[in-house]
Amino acid sequence: MSDDGAIARGFEAAAEGLRAARFRDDLTVRAIPSPTGVAPYSVAFAGDVRPDSHGDSPYGTGRFILLHDPDEPEAWGGPWRVVSFAQAPLEPEIGTDPLLADVAWSWLVDALASRGAAHHSLSGTATTTASRGFGALERQGIGSQIELRASWTPAAPDVAHIEAWAELVCMLAGLPPGSEDIAVLRPGPHRM
Repeated sequence: MSDDGAIARGFEAAAEGLRAARFRDDLTVRAIPSPTGVAPYSVAFAGDVRPDSHGDSPYGTGRFILLHDPDEPEAWGGPWRVVSFAQAPLEPEIGTDPLLADVAWSWLVDALASRGAAHHSLSGTATTTASRGFGALERQGIGSQIELRASWTPAAPDVAHIEAWAELVCMLAGLPPGSEDIAVLRPGPHRM
């Protein structure tokens, strides 16, 4: 039988490590309420690329959740699971590229590898959408976006996983590693 106090302390140590993570200045990361009912323990973060004075980002955003269930759900293959989300607007021409979803997924895989974020059971979706405003929203013009939802089982719940997620959010927003303080070339949806 497991020691509930030791489990809670182990989770809190992992959560504290994530809270102490340092990110590039282009990305603002903050703790948010965790989802309930998914796992006995969880901690969640939101990240926004170069947010405006209201906290909104025209470049990209994401969510990172670390879940812990000492009963090791079969689908997880371990006691820990990361659930992540990242999305960014695109120029309409880029949004129609048939390889875009594959490229976005490869950025996640590469970010996990470059940070040494050991994991297994990686799964998810990469979705591109196109939209056009009508009526009162006609001024929004034509737009497109990429959205990546992924989850994986970390070998250990270390900071490398949230760093990989942060790298992905910035990559989707057009800010690859090493591009701090460089202008984003696509400031948002294309205007008519």
